[in-house]
Amino acid sequence: MKKFALVAGVSLFFTSIGGTSQSTSSPNGVNPLFGFRNSAEENAIESRFLAVPDPKLAEAHLRTLTQAPHMAGTPEDKATAEYVAKKFREAGLETEIVEYKVWMNYPSEISVDVTAPVGVTMHGPTREHVDGDPYQDDPRVVMPFNGMSPSGDVEGEVVYANYGSPQDFKKLEDLKVDVRGKIVLVRYGENFRGVKAFVAQEHGAAGVLIYSDPADDGWRRGDKYPQGPWRPDTGVQRGSIGYMFQFPGDPTTPGVASVPSLPDSKRVPPEQSAQLPRIPTTPISYADAWPILEHLGGPDSARDWQGSLPFTYHVGPGPSKVKMHLKQDYQYRTIWDVIGKVRGDEFPDEWVVGGNHRDAWVYGAVDPNSGTAAMLEAAHGIGELLKSGWKPKRTIVFGSWDAEEEGLIGSTEWGEQHASDLANAPAYFNMDVAVSGAKFGASSVPSLKQFLRDVTKVVPSPKGGMLYDEWRKANQPGAENAQAPTEAIGDTGRLPAAQGKSDVPVGDLGSGSDYTVFLQHLGVPSTDVSSTGSYGVYHSVFDNFAWFKKFGDPDFTYEQEMARVYGIEAIRMADADVLPYDYEEYAKEITAYIEAAKKKAGKDFGSQSPDFKEATDAAHHFEQAAAKVFERGKNPPKDPASLNQALRQAERALLIPDGLPNRPWFHHAIYAPGQYTGYAAVVIPGVNEAIDRHDVDRTREQISALAAALNRATKVLESYR
Repeated sequence: MKKFALVAGVSLFFTSIGGTSQSTSSPNGVNPLFGFRNSAEENAIESRFLAVPDPKLAEAHLRTLTQAPHMAGTPEDKATAEYVAKKFREAGLETEIVEYKVWMNYPSEISVDVTAPVGVTMHGPTREHVDGDPYQDDPRVVMPFNGMSPSGDVEGEVVYANYGSPQDFKKLEDLKVDVRGKIVLVRYGENFRGVKAFVAQEHGAAGVLIYSDPADDGWRRGDKYPQGPWRPDTGVQRGSIGYMFQFPGDPTTPGVASVPSLPDSKRVPPEQSAQLPRIPTTPISYADAWPILEHLGGPDSARDWQGSLPFTYHVGPGPSKVKMHLKQDYQYRTIWDVIGKVRGDEFPDEWVVGGNHRDAWVYGAVDPNSGTAAMLEAAHGIGELLKSGWKPKRTIVFGSWDAEEEGLIGSTEWGEQHASDLANAPAYFNMDVAVSGAKFGASSVPSLKQFLRDVTKVVPSPKGGMLYDEWRKANQPGAENAQAPTEAIGDTGRLPAAQGKSDVPVGDLGSGSDYTVFLQHLGVPSTDVSSTGSYGVYHSVFDNFAWFKKFGDPDFTYEQEMARVYGIEAIRMADADVLPYDYEEYAKEITAYIEAAKKKAGKDFGSQSPDFKEATDAAHHFEQAAAKVFERGKNPPKDPASLNQALRQAERALLIPDGLPNRPWFHHAIYAPGQYTGYAAVVIPGVNEAIDRHDVDRTREQISALAAALNRATKVLESYR
């Protein structure tokens, strides 16, 4: 399709590609857009943008970005930074490569050996291999290891602890199985891998082995790679176990940017960092876990602990015994963020930021470079608009983050460095895994959920019609669902904790991707989008171009779709007369969170349960103020500056100045990663985690802190008259 061949109107563009225009058009054929005085003008701009993202170019980007393993801080990672910078510059973006000096490990020596019972041998980690994969034998493929694990030599009997949750360890206690001094074997899934190490550490384990069970992303799901998309026997999930639920970013600089000039005296010594685990932890494949599990004695595991290896799982301890030898090479290493900017014509100090990380554990075709390729095509589309004379009202910033895999490092350091610049940022748009299949999903703060739904109403689906219609269809009762949410997907597949509108569900933001610093530390309203499917090669050597071309998106039309979603998000937010937030939906969801917490507290504390009236009243007042402001936004005033100021600051008013108890880096009163989930959001975290700790005094304190945050946000909205 020729660029700009179709500029006569959005309906013509949609018809030409086999879709249909929105059914919500007004009689004059213009799709009314919330927050715009002139919807026709914005529709024409978006129509021109939508014509640009190109599946073939997305394929070329992905092929280039995944031609070599490119773990953060390596020469190959630097080469991907230079490629992204080149493409940003070609699109007309002001571009710079920004360096940070951060503490991270590469593996020097990693071995896992079965030492008992006699006659059982396993020397791992076994090199990943299948017949016919063209990428697996590159000598630069890093051996399986866990980022942020300490070095260590430990030997001990093995105990199987299912997914390694607090509930799983409680079940072991009920069975009188003591994990102190033992090596705990846990499977991937259900929670963040760092939580598994954290809970094992709390219970006195000497070391942790994490494996991928075929029940979770292997043959139980379907054919293994290369016949199908699921994890083969030797596939290993690498990944960081850093305690990002304490704080993300460089482990030695919480709250401070780790710029190269930062003196060591301003850094926390690594051995004192709250982010770094204390017990050695390393991942293995299910092929390597097989002989360990097969020779465990002790009680049968609970039946919901049974995976798909062909024998009954026991919990131990022993007689399987394992020796772990981990020698990590920790150093301060240089990483490279790439920042591209289009300066706003009217409000240059209001930054609309979009980001995707670029580093990968190995090739990272799905995670993250499907997102990088889509972001580059979004930048390409914006570049074509710039050539035609368009300029955004607000500044658009694209960030290609580095070292996300080690602990959201590149985005966190940049966010901390630019905290004052981001004080007026209307939004942060995240894309991590852009495409692993055909099912669209999204997560966001509730104020942007309707904005996301509206964006998908103008983006064509490769299946025909509009993306919104496909999204809605896939979420109807009885619809065939893609794989259940896993760590690989982040939060976009999860159902929200509450829903303020009876529309397509948009998930909540926990952590596990680069929106964390923007939303939970700085209070910038954020979204995360993804198109997901059967994806069993997460963080393995097999997440490569061959897998993607065969199973992910063979003709790259979903890459095109995601580039369009991402670009429309940025353009629409940058050009809106009134910022398109809906705080009424936000307030309704918060009211539901408070009601659920009240019920939970009633069960937990009984007659001692604290009074929630303060928080309930505050949420009610917030909803009333939000409804009034929303009505005013429907007819944008001539000078909307003070209205937009109130809308921007309402989210920031939800930050708790002192942060969450024991986690002061996290400031958001409504969303945080759970200390024992890691990726999944805990809503009203101060209150819910106090209840989970059975601490009635802290629960009372946190109800007051929540009410104060809601009252601040209400006051901000009421400041606009």
